[in-house]
Amino acid sequence: MSTEDLVLRSTRVVTPEGIRPASVAVAGGTITAVRPYEAEPPPGTTVVDLGDDALLPGLVDTHVHVNDPGRTAWEGFRPATRAAAAGGVTTLLDMPLNSIPPTTTVAHLRVKQDVARPAAHVDVGFWGGAVPGNTGDLRPLHDAGVFGFKAFLSPSGVEEFPALGPGDLEAVAARVAELDGLLIVHAEDPAHLERAPQRGGPRYADFLASRPRAAENEAVARLVAVSRRLGTRVHVLHLSSSGALPLIAAAKAEGVAVTAETCPHFLTLTAEEVPDGATEFKCCPPIREAANQDALWAALADGTIDCVVSDHSPCTTDLKVPDFGTAWGGIASLQLGLPAVWTAARRRGHTLGDVARWMSTGPAALAGLHRKGAVEPGRDADFTVLAPEAAFTVDPGALHHRNHVTAYAGKTLHGVVRSTWLRGRRIAHDGALAEQPAGLLLERQRSA
Repeated sequence: MSTEDLVLRSTRVVTPEGIRPASVAVAGGTITAVRPYEAEPPPGTTVVDLGDDALLPGLVDTHVHVNDPGRTAWEGFRPATRAAAAGGVTTLLDMPLNSIPPTTTVAHLRVKQDVARPAAHVDVGFWGGAVPGNTGDLRPLHDAGVFGFKAFLSPSGVEEFPALGPGDLEAVAARVAELDGLLIVHAEDPAHLERAPQRGGPRYADFLASRPRAAENEAVARLVAVSRRLGTRVHVLHLSSSGALPLIAAAKAEGVAVTAETCPHFLTLTAEEVPDGATEFKCCPPIREAANQDALWAALADGTIDCVVSDHSPCTTDLKVPDFGTAWGGIASLQLGLPAVWTAARRRGHTLGDVARWMSTGPAALAGLHRKGAVEPGRDADFTVLAPEAAFTVDPGALHHRNHVTAYAGKTLHGVVRSTWLRGRRIAHDGALAEQPAGLLLERQRSA
C-alpha cells in the first residue's frame, strides 16, 4: 500500500536522531514517514495517540532458546513468542541447541521451521549449529538462510550438541570465513573450567568459583586470535567477565571483526545478592560481582559491548534443584528483559535511546536484519510502547513462559510495556495478546 493506513503519535518517539514528539506513519506494515507530532494525517487514517508513553523500535532478541521440538516441556514457540510479544520483543532468533533435533543440518532446520511457522506470535529466525563433524553442513545451512553458526568451546550441557576442540574451531572458522558468515560462540575455556574447584552444593560462592573469569578471558583471547588470523566474523555470546573487555576493545581498535553481547541478568543482578540454594539464578557463565557489573555497563556505554539480549534458557521447575552443581543452568527472562535493563539503566543515567540501541538497533545490525531495529522510514513498523515511569512487581504466575521460574520474582521494575506492534498490527495490549499468531519466519538477507 502507498496510502498511509496508520499513524502512531507520541510525545516521546525514540528515533536514531534522538527522542522527540513525533507522528509515525505506516503503510502496508512499513514505516513511511516520521513527522512532527502535530502533523495532520491524511483523511481516513487510523490515528493512535499514545500520549506520553514512549514509542521505541520493537526489540530484537538474537539469543533465545525455544527448545522446540524435543524439549517442549521446557519451552515452545507458542509460549516463547507470546512472552516475547508481552515483553516488547518483535523479533527473536532461536538458538540451535536444546531442541531435538539440533539445528545442525538443513533437514533439522526444516523440522524446526515447520513447528515454528503456525505458532509464532513474533517474527522468528534461526541460528545454525557448528559441532564436530558437520563442517560440510555449514554451506547448505548458510544457503538455507540461517543467520550464522553457534559453537561451544566447553560442554554445552546437552549431549547432542558437543563442543568444538581446537582443531574443530579452526576448521569451522575457516569455513565460516569462506561464506562471509558469522560465528557466534559460547566462550569459556574447558581447561580452566577443569582446573577450577567443582564442589557442587547450595553455596553460590562455590558455583561462582567453578566458572572463573579466566575461563572466559582465555576463550575470548583464542577467538580474537582466530578472527585476526582467518578474517572470520566472530561474536562473543553472553559476556560476563569484565576481564575480557580490554581484549575486545583492543581487537576492535585493531580492526579485528569481533563483537560482543551481554545479558540483562549480568547488568541487573549481582553475585552478592544470590541466596544459597537459589538456582533460578544459575547460568553459565555466571552472574558475577557488583564491581564486575559496573565494568560491563561502562563497556556498553563506550561501545565495547555491542548489544544486550536475553539468553532466555528456561527449563522445567524440577530441574532447578537447590544444588548449583546439578541444577540446569539458564535464566528465563524473555518477557522481562526490557523493564529489567531500563530499571538499571535509568538509575545509571542512561536514556531510552541507549536502551533501544542496545536491545533493538544493535542486535538487528548483528544479524543483518536491515528492516528491523529503528523507527525510521523503510523499516518494518515494529514498535514497543513503554510507560517508562510506571512500576510493577514481578509475579512469576503472570509470565507467558511455559515454566514460571524467574530470578526476577518479587522484584520491582520500572517500564511497563503497554503494547507491542508487528508490521503495523497490534499483537499485545495492556497484557492481552492477540489470539492469532502474526509472526513470520525470517531468513538471512543475502548480499546483492
